[in-house]
Amino acid sequence: MASYLDHVPFSGIIRIRDLMFTVEDPFRLDQGDVSFDAPDSVKSAMARAIAENKTHYLQTTGVPRLRELIAAKLRNTNRIPIDDPEELLVTNGGIHGLYMLCVALLEPGDEVIVPDPQWPPAAGNVLAARGVPIGCRLHESSGWRYDFDELESKITRKTRVIYLNSPNNPTGGVLLREDLDHLAAIARERNLWVISDEAYEDVVFDGEHVSIASLPGMYERTFPLYTFSKSYAMTGLRLGYVAIKNPPIRDRAKKVLFYTASNIASVVQFGGIGALEGSQDCIDVFRGELRARRDLFYRGVSELGSDIFSGKPPAGAFYAFLRIDPAWNDPSTASGQAASGSQSWRMVEYLIKNGRIGCVPGVDFGANGEGYVRFCFARDRKELTGALQSMKQLFGVHV
Repeated sequence: MASYLDHVPFSGIIRIRDLMFTVEDPFRLDQGDVSFDAPDSVKSAMARAIAENKTHYLQTTGVPRLRELIAAKLRNTNRIPIDDPEELLVTNGGIHGLYMLCVALLEPGDEVIVPDPQWPPAAGNVLAARGVPIGCRLHESSGWRYDFDELESKITRKTRVIYLNSPNNPTGGVLLREDLDHLAAIARERNLWVISDEAYEDVVFDGEHVSIASLPGMYERTFPLYTFSKSYAMTGLRLGYVAIKNPPIRDRAKKVLFYTASNIASVVQFGGIGALEGSQDCIDVFRGELRARRDLFYRGVSELGSDIFSGKPPAGAFYAFLRIDPAWNDPSTASGQAASGSQSWRMVEYLIKNGRIGCVPGVDFGANGEGYVRFCFARDRKELTGALQSMKQLFGVHV
């Protein structure tokens, strides 16, 4: 029996979803999904593919035209020296690409340095590949970035990979060019692979996005991982891609791709072609609106007063990762009764049950996320405003 899978946890987000289905007229700030619709270039390309009966088997690694467009995007936008579209594998979203890489890279017991806090499937996919995730703290005081002495102290003889996610889910932290230079030096000196999850590459509000694979000599040891989900509002269509320079590892990943998907859905791939061939204006439009929603949400949080939640607006991604006042406790708790368990979970359950506000406990993202809550501000303004009004009522703010 595959008993090792018993140690791969489900994300607490599943428990949140179950709770939200019991709520009437909920505010779904728990979901990491934008409220925008995919651009017309995507939808028309998919409709055309159906009309032209492009509904049959395709090449396992992806439609040639899509891979050509992705290679050009990686060279021109991300500055990654892709030599040949054959280096690219099209995936069933970013999570599928991450699973493929973990299975292709890891032997049982291999260690992977992952950020803490971090998107739960990062550690989950390491565990599913029989690896060992080793959390390394991101520090709020430095914009949710690493202490590199601390990171180096996590590296052992069993370490094989450093997993990066910038902009980061859930914190919104963005690694600076100097951070990536430092990480690149560590990877070269310690002979480590790097998985660079750049799902939020187009959602940077402050600073710039830099792909570590663009740094000198780094593409050879880096696996840059991307998705169409955030940049083109294609979350439900499940389309991503990964670049793999190393031929033996690429062949392993191809096997995982074939045995898990055969090929990615044909119509969806043609939608990806439409996304890349069409106008890219939607990326700037989406980012501008997300910035406005970020600012709207943080203004509302500041009006709660009493520091019930605190934290600076994120430099990237579309999440508010807010610190809970350590003195807060569920008012329904009996007077004098000591609170037990996770404060993050107590706050989330209180907001869902009493305010109809979906959110995710910080501890679900790692031990260093305890005491925080993640809200997604990519929802439409009406939903954000409704959630803020509900919070004000819950926390005794005059509305």
